[in-house]
Amino acid sequence: MKTASFLRAAAIVAAIAAAPAWAAIEVAGIKFDDTAQLGGQALVLNGAGLRTKVIIKVYAAGLYLPRKDATATGVLSQPGPKSVHAVMLRDLSGEDFAEAMIKGFKANNSAADVAKFQSKLDELRALMLQVGTAKKGSRLELNFLPGTGTRVLFNGEQKGRDIPGEDFYQAILRIWLGSDPVDESLKEGLLGKAK
Repeated sequence: MKTASFLRAAAIVAAIAAAPAWAAIEVAGIKFDDTAQLGGQALVLNGAGLRTKVIIKVYAAGLYLPRKDATATGVLSQPGPKSVHAVMLRDLSGEDFAEAMIKGFKANNSAADVAKFQSKLDELRALMLQVGTAKKGSRLELNFLPGTGTRVLFNGEQKGRDIPGEDFYQAILRIWLGSDPVDESLKEGLLGKAK
């Protein structure tokens, strides 16, 4: 009798383990898949959250990494491809998005780093301006591909050239994960700590 119960329990556990895991996270009606592909490598959803300004929902974002990490330091130092996916929850001009990114970049990086990355920051700003108005529902990806650099995709289409340097992408990530993030609750969400 005990053997039959054990075998039944083992079969149930095996069936659960073999079933696909669709642990997508939903933020403000936007679903983020539990995995993404980048540069031929599978990434896992580290976490997702909502960017609000005052009470206005601006965008939902998800952070994809080679492996999960609940600390900003761990995420920033993690090698390999990484990706931030953002879905607009309202219309946003390229100018507004670019200025918000630059403000967040400067607030979370030293003056020396800002000076070091100024030409790359200017290039990123120009890419955001190329987007024009990001309509509600538009999707933006900021990807890092080792050996290639930062790649900006808007609604699946690459904007501009890849911007080289893993250190530059780490500096971009500090916009959301730095000591003065654009949105503290979004930081918590991206680190998988959202309640």
